[in-house]
Amino acid sequence: MELWYTEELVENVRFSAKVKEHLYSGKSPFQKIDVLDTEEFGKMLIIDGIVMITEKDEFIYHEMITHIPMAVNPEIKKVLVIGAGDGGTVRELTRYNTIERIDMVEIDEMVVNVSKEYLPFTACKLDDPRVNLYFEDGIKFVEGKENEYDLIIVDSTDPIGPGEGLFTRAFYKNCYNALTENGILINQNESPYYASVAREMKRAHSKIRDIFPIAKAYQYIIPTYPGAHYIFGFASKKLDPIKDFNAEKWNSLGLKTKYYNTELHVGAFALPNYVKEMLEENAEE
Repeated sequence: MELWYTEELVENVRFSAKVKEHLYSGKSPFQKIDVLDTEEFGKMLIIDGIVMITEKDEFIYHEMITHIPMAVNPEIKKVLVIGAGDGGTVRELTRYNTIERIDMVEIDEMVVNVSKEYLPFTACKLDDPRVNLYFEDGIKFVEGKENEYDLIIVDSTDPIGPGEGLFTRAFYKNCYNALTENGILINQNESPYYASVAREMKRAHSKIRDIFPIAKAYQYIIPTYPGAHYIFGFASKKLDPIKDFNAEKWNSLGLKTKYYNTELHVGAFALPNYVKEMLEENAEE
């Protein structure tokens, strides 16, 4: 008998993967959490029926969400990560010896515990002494903070359930206030490919663009996400992701990566015309 996992990406489109073993299933106060071991993608973390990461392609997401801002501002010392319960973003950040503190705020402690047990390839650095774990609401955590973080990474789920408030104007404004003068905000900004998801991408970018003097978007390709073509947002008070990018300095660190490189850094901000047109639209609230 064959066992398959199937996710409805959008109406009329589904993604399936052959499963070797269903390793874990549980329900937290916030969401349903499953871990599968699949034939093609290895271990897979699924939350509320949606793939969050897979062992085979998670490096794409986690390298692009971290190395882009670190290459623009190598002086980053204090980082706030919101979400990221699987630990992959923290894993990449801990590779920089210059970072002094990483505050990770995850609303659902069960995601972290499950990741530590079943996904050691991403959760392996959550015990780093520079990492402070807070199991609370990231929206409330950032309220009232001023000039505290050099980098804020919003590694969120889609704008449904616990992740919905991480796509609001009020939240982005609080992030702006919490950042230092050279601070950078990186946010998970959905995909331009399917209309229902592209709407959320446009709305998020429009709100950030109204708050930050510099608001850009950059792309990456990840096979197990709907449409495979995904976007991160880059926002800053002062730093431009291309003009202030020093490829030579980042390359001098000698970090070994599987996806990110300094040529790709520049190219990721060169968006297809249809995406540029979407992002230039004034999206509704």
